[in-house]
Amino acid sequence: MLLFISLVIVSIVLYIYNKVMITRSEHPITQRYYNSTAKIFLGIFIGSFGVSQYLFYETRLSLFIGILFLILAVMQINHGWKASRHYKEEYLKQAET
Repeated sequence: MLLFISLVIVSIVLYIYNKVMITRSEHPITQRYYNSTAKIFLGIFIGSFGVSQYLFYETRLSLFIGILFLILAVMQINHGWKASRHYKEEYLKQAET
């Protein structure tokens, strides 16, 4: 239980950090990279929040909501992971030229 609570806190802090770094960056590809990493941390937040809520309440309703949160989290992490790899490669290509 304590693991998921700490994961929720760390992931939301890293999500906010990446969102702030978007505003501080001037390069559009770097901004998109930070946005994609923020999506990964948002997915981790949603997933760990859903699991921690199920472990706290242990009802059938919280199970369904936790499963829904986990599905959304996996989709968010998957999209953020693919986008971050893409924008990292684009940044390296642009840095070479």
